[in-house]
Amino acid sequence: MDWLKPFGFAITRGMTIIGFDPGTARCGWGVVEEIGSSIKTRAYGLIETPKTMAIEERLLTIHTALHSLLSKYKPDCASIEELYFQTNAKTAIAVGEARGVLLLSCAEQNLSVVSYSPLTVKRTVCGIGSADKKQVQYMVKSILRLPEIPQPDDVADALALALTHAFSRKMKGVGA
Repeated sequence: MDWLKPFGFAITRGMTIIGFDPGTARCGWGVVEEIGSSIKTRAYGLIETPKTMAIEERLLTIHTALHSLLSKYKPDCASIEELYFQTNAKTAIAVGEARGVLLLSCAEQNLSVVSYSPLTVKRTVCGIGSADKKQVQYMVKSILRLPEIPQPDDVADALALALTHAFSRKMKGVGA
């Protein structure tokens, strides 16, 4: 595509943002690209690990998959859900471990990371902090003009995190 430059054609690439909903059993991810005033979906999916696998192997599986994703999509920045207190300490620890692997993987790629609370994501995507999961899923589908709601909800949450960063960047007038 560089051969077009002498003819006066500018090749513009938008800001690519990858969002993550951390977890050891299921880690949702979603990649969006912001070009001008539009945001389009590039890809989304789920990293899953079996519960029968040892925790260190699960974390390695997540790390390996993340390396592949970050190399393939080459995002400009990452948006990760903040860890919030849960009543189940075992779940909170597992999510924290997965979040640590996400942060490590992003650091290895020199990728800037922004964290958002679930409340901020709901406010940004739905306009109200008390929105439920179904409302967030519906808004993700609508904003990104997807044919159906991304499943499972971890994937929709990851896309919502990427959207939150795209919208927050515009509101604050900041870069990656």
